[in-house]
Amino acid sequence: MLRGLALDANPSSPHRAGRAARAALEDARARVKAALGWSGEVIFTSGASEALEIALTRSHAARCTISAVEHDAVTRHVPGAKVAAVGAHGMVEPGALGDCADTLVAVQQVNNETGVIQPLAAICDHVREAGGTLLADCAQGAAKIALPPGGSGCDMAVISAHKFGGPPGVGALLLRDLGLIAPTGGQERGYRGGTENVAGAMAMAAALEAGDAWMQGAARLRARLEDAIIDAGGQVMAAASPRIATIGSYRLPGLASAVQLIRLDGAGIAVSAGSACSSGSLRPSRVLMALGLDEKAAAEVIRVSIGRETTEADIDAFLATWRELAAQVRTAA
Repeated sequence: MLRGLALDANPSSPHRAGRAARAALEDARARVKAALGWSGEVIFTSGASEALEIALTRSHAARCTISAVEHDAVTRHVPGAKVAAVGAHGMVEPGALGDCADTLVAVQQVNNETGVIQPLAAICDHVREAGGTLLADCAQGAAKIALPPGGSGCDMAVISAHKFGGPPGVGALLLRDLGLIAPTGGQERGYRGGTENVAGAMAMAAALEAGDAWMQGAARLRARLEDAIIDAGGQVMAAASPRIATIGSYRLPGLASAVQLIRLDGAGIAVSAGSACSSGSLRPSRVLMALGLDEKAAAEVIRVSIGRETTEADIDAFLATWRELAAQVRTAA
């Protein structure tokens, strides 16, 4: 990123410095595609939210279907979309999507609150065979698990650099073909306005190239964490579903998540209640309600993230406070 910041010219400028910035931007674009194994187009954005907005509002599809557990960055742009339900397992069955002809179908790869991994291979096949377009929100999965397979893969995908070790403020919309969305003029070949963030794009490429070898360690840490949580009387949301190792959603029956967050924060442990993007809201989590929890139960759930730098000592520190909280609930009961 520091090397990119030194290229302080506008990459759309025709002078020498501008051409150097353009060359660095295009090199970053090629590196992003190579790291992800993506053969289509890449439009750099300010993050996943903007990439979703572009895909959802400029698609040529006549209709839209989304899952009941999509991020708010999806739901705010398609208020009239058909909603495909999920069960207690948190997964979307392809049949629940219904008729997908001439439909933009938005299904996230990994849920940002529970970590549930959607069966996108089967969903890709279902949507493609019906003549629809699949948009996969891969913000939580990119650089950790492979992009969606099935058929020829998804038609559009969204990534966000800060979810895999890059800087905030940069992401990308991946497209099988630019013809899937309407152009509006401006930069990025006319599909996104605003001066490109060259330094951010370079840093995102570098973060993708760092690889996913650390995910094996994350899986071991989460297994240890969840065994202890269950032993202490906690519940793991969607425990039987395939879930990514970096996200866990846990309920401590009888204790509000707000109280848990305060105690954990006092112990130097940073967790959230539901999505970090909406954890300040007083509303119960849509995702947890879609899994069948009532408002009281949903308000007792916290989300724990495991990152590249998380250690066993971090897990031990969390569990020490969690066990104290669980003991207090038992005593009060």
